[in-house]
Amino acid sequence: MKSLKQKYGSIALVAGASEGIGAAFAHYLAAEGLDLVLVARRKAPLDQLADLLSQQYNIQVDCIYCDLSAPDAARYILESLLGKEINLLVYNAALSYIGPFEKNTLEHHDQIAFTNMITPMNMLQLFGAPMLQKGRGALILMASLAGFQGSGFLTAYAASKAFNRVLAESLWYEWKDRGVDVIACSAGATATPNFIQTKPEKSTFFAPRVQEPAEVVEACFKHLGKQPSFIPGIGNRIASFLMQRLMPRKMAIRIMGDTTRGMYRL
Repeated sequence: MKSLKQKYGSIALVAGASEGIGAAFAHYLAAEGLDLVLVARRKAPLDQLADLLSQQYNIQVDCIYCDLSAPDAARYILESLLGKEINLLVYNAALSYIGPFEKNTLEHHDQIAFTNMITPMNMLQLFGAPMLQKGRGALILMASLAGFQGSGFLTAYAASKAFNRVLAESLWYEWKDRGVDVIACSAGATATPNFIQTKPEKSTFFAPRVQEPAEVVEACFKHLGKQPSFIPGIGNRIASFLMQRLMPRKMAIRIMGDTTRGMYRL
């Protein structure tokens, strides 16, 4: 079996890399011997991760400090590469708002839309086109179980993650015979710093287990090149099957809203 480096090339870019699932992607790719370009807004944690990876895995790691909610973020990243070829792209960055839709600001809703939808769509076009010309490459989008149905109190986030899943699945079909693998990873609750900082309560005894970031990443690479999208974690897959296949949609939406309300005491 070919390694990631043999199959796709020697340089990977991870957007939203400073911590959590993004940092786990960076560690996995570094262990595979790929040089990295790490993208995030905060300089200090990104530099710290880059130093760790370069020393631990003896690879080259470059950093691009960028606000991914900026309208020109994708082009800024491309220009910052100074012609460097990207062979594997991971878009992990996301913004969310937990609470009643009308209590968020218009500005933050716009930031969610740009970070979660516009920037990744632009990056897939800007970086996917050269991959198609060369006939090899990989594009990974992080989606969410929240995007499989209406999810009260996660409204804009859930809608944006549905967009990501459909975008990746559509490109998987268009590009599957042209050497470029595309996949959406629809993760459930994952023990990232952002998730932990929200201090969620487990709403029911039957809620799926919270996964570790490394588990999600490992599962992603097991499915890359084989499926257009997937759900990591057996508990998450069972929950999704029950809600999408066996329950009326109205019930699934109600369960998601009630679960979020309970987790965050809304």
